[in-house]
Amino acid sequence: MSDIYSDREADWRKGALIYQVLVDRFAPSNNIDAKKHLYPEPKKLMDWQQVPKHGVYLESEKLWSHEIEFWGGDLNSVASKLDYLQALGVDIVYLNPIHDAYTNHKYDALDYKKVSPEFGERSDVAKLADAIHKQGMKLVLDGVFNHMGRNSNFFQLAQSNQKYQDWFVWDEQAEAGYIAWADALNLPELNLENKEVRDYVYLNSDSVVQGYLQNGVDGWRLDVAFDIGFDYLYELTQAAHTVREDALVVGEIWNYPAHWFPSIDGIMNFTFRGIIYHLLSGQLSVSAASKMLIRVVSDTDYEHLLMSWIVLDNHDTARLKTALSSTWQQRLAQLLQMTLPGSPNVYYGVEVGMEGGEDPEMRAPMRWDWVTEDNEHYTWFRQLIQLRRSHRALVVGDFRAVTCEHLLGFERYTDKVSETVLILVNSHSEDITETILVANSKLMNGAGFIDLLTGRDADLSIKAGLMTVHVEAHSARLLMPKREPPGRYTAYKRTP
Repeated sequence: MSDIYSDREADWRKGALIYQVLVDRFAPSNNIDAKKHLYPEPKKLMDWQQVPKHGVYLESEKLWSHEIEFWGGDLNSVASKLDYLQALGVDIVYLNPIHDAYTNHKYDALDYKKVSPEFGERSDVAKLADAIHKQGMKLVLDGVFNHMGRNSNFFQLAQSNQKYQDWFVWDEQAEAGYIAWADALNLPELNLENKEVRDYVYLNSDSVVQGYLQNGVDGWRLDVAFDIGFDYLYELTQAAHTVREDALVVGEIWNYPAHWFPSIDGIMNFTFRGIIYHLLSGQLSVSAASKMLIRVVSDTDYEHLLMSWIVLDNHDTARLKTALSSTWQQRLAQLLQMTLPGSPNVYYGVEVGMEGGEDPEMRAPMRWDWVTEDNEHYTWFRQLIQLRRSHRALVVGDFRAVTCEHLLGFERYTDKVSETVLILVNSHSEDITETILVANSKLMNGAGFIDLLTGRDADLSIKAGLMTVHVEAHSARLLMPKREPPGRYTAYKRTP
């Protein structure tokens, strides 16, 4: 018999663990000598050990010099690391843009339907998708459909060919005579009001969005989706679902998440990120953070919230270890990322403790030499991932706040009381002992708990929903109801 939790588990988009990859920086190419001609001046091919630094503005190129420094990774080198990702516990491999573009980041598309030659060919996408599927994972691409690169054929044609002129947004008052995204002159905005543009991008069966889905790709993450707007996002999402009903469309939307559904399947949940960062840096009280989390969950369609990506850091932000300097802050942030409702978005290298400030420092090449058993970041992160994968409620369970005064507390639960997990976080610099209310009627009076972070008996019991707990400073407790072994009395004998 089907139930809501089984249905969620059957939907690969809900509660998935996403691993984000910058193709150029993730794994070194094993064919780099044969590729050197793909990086002509003023582009530069860097050594893998070099760290990106902010460059100078190149007036002739209308971009920064660090945007055309390359480290040489490609789709084949990504494929060589799939065993690592599968062992880590990844469900979705998300690639930053791979389409043909001039820069290293590929947010300035020349041709969406071609793969940038530094990365490979279109056939390599299908091969990578197949290899990813064989490892039990999914592949999501980055779609940059709000703007293209100024060197694209479409933009060049638009300046002389009436047919393509209406593909972009022209304005005599603009610096260059056209509207550019965030005033970056290398990124002229597409005119999505022109149906021919939408036909090309997502409406037609041979469009960019539908074509890659037919080519083995499982979904799209949409760059600056907030700029695309509710109506066109809905149209794009429906177009993706015509190819496959379970295609995933997630948007980079920094706005409050509540009303973006069903225009899109999920958003990148920067609201959760903001609450986590403000709480752990002392800018937000526990009470306010709890109220905010409750409000977000209450306002947002929960099924879409589970498809939304919980982001702590990515290619546009300082890395976690740089943004939150204390180890306890980093660990509690990651614990919350893995236990709040949604799909954790893991930026490559965070699992080994990579650092990096603002662009381009956060885009350094992956430190494979740090993937060692004695790396505390790596050990901690794998423990978190394994813990999350081992407890169904943390992946597809519902959310309910635990009533606390000094602790941040919430519950992830299903229809089975044995799957309940209580999350209690102490962001203060002193130990806290307080009595909390757990509003779960299935938790039996006098029953005990196991501490999942230690694997030991928590030496706690609940009485009429109340429980007095002790949480050390700058730490957390994850508690699961204790089930007595066979042959022992249990109050849970008739409670599922």
